[in-house]
Amino acid sequence: MTDDGGGISTRGVRRAFGAVHAVVDVELEARPGRVTALVGPNGSGKTTLLLMLAGLLAPDAGEIRVAGVDPAAHGRAARARIGWMPDVFGTWESLTAREVLVTVAAAYRMTPDDGARRAAELLELVHLTELADSPAHVLSRGQKQRLGLARALVHDPDVLLLDEPASGLDPRSRVDLRELVRRLAAAGKTILISSHVLTELDEMADDAVFISQGRTVRSQSVDDAAAERRAWRIAALSPGLLTDWLTTAGTEARLEDDGTALVELDGDEAAAALLRDAVSAGVPVVSLAPAGGALEQAYLRLEEERR
Repeated sequence: MTDDGGGISTRGVRRAFGAVHAVVDVELEARPGRVTALVGPNGSGKTTLLLMLAGLLAPDAGEIRVAGVDPAAHGRAARARIGWMPDVFGTWESLTAREVLVTVAAAYRMTPDDGARRAAELLELVHLTELADSPAHVLSRGQKQRLGLARALVHDPDVLLLDEPASGLDPRSRVDLRELVRRLAAAGKTILISSHVLTELDEMADDAVFISQGRTVRSQSVDDAAAERRAWRIAALSPGLLTDWLTTAGTEARLEDDGTALVELDGDEAAAALLRDAVSAGVPVVSLAPAGGALEQAYLRLEEERR
């Protein structure tokens, strides 16, 4: 039933709802100590896959292992090792934030004292101590997201499944979430995150799995995505001088209305070489940076290829 693995593995997973094939063929690996991003458009099957990983839906076919356990066949053993954070907080809005966490602790058979202690720790961790005794229905969307994350952590799981965890968070809370996720990964936990905020995932994730129409279309590390050919934006004090130099150098570029130029470059080394040559030629460059996040550009390239 189990092994010593703490990661996530799927093979040939399928799930349909009548005539709608939500997940057609997903191959996924997420390793302990790393954050894996699950990337895809709306309707690509991300949430359905996460529900199956959490043991809340059974696959029609294929194999799933989460922390060495098949969540469909051995639900109790799997749930003991999985922390699940859905994209919406759910019910229980009449309970206070503290009562929500204490109730979840009791469901995991923690003693009342241990449950109360764990609730206090987690409320402090997600910066909700001041709202501990407020009913959940008065919390903002972002505060409910933080409470949802605390709820997923009550039993100190080996694997975290996070569906849109940054939704509704203010900038400070996004930074706190990113730092917390990285600390949890550093402690050896396996973390799988689905999010539409791809720029956030660039700074949070180690690996990415791209899915489209219920199928895995690519798996790669974020470092590999960053090293691929992608668009960079270059700006100079004199847009005309920049344009003339790019033309003379034979560098293909797309000129933008704001005077900047977009160039396709093969990673950081190519960008450094372009900057060196531009400065040597007397172009007053003021900035050179990727035009978007590594995962965002990788995702857009995949969508372009599929079209």
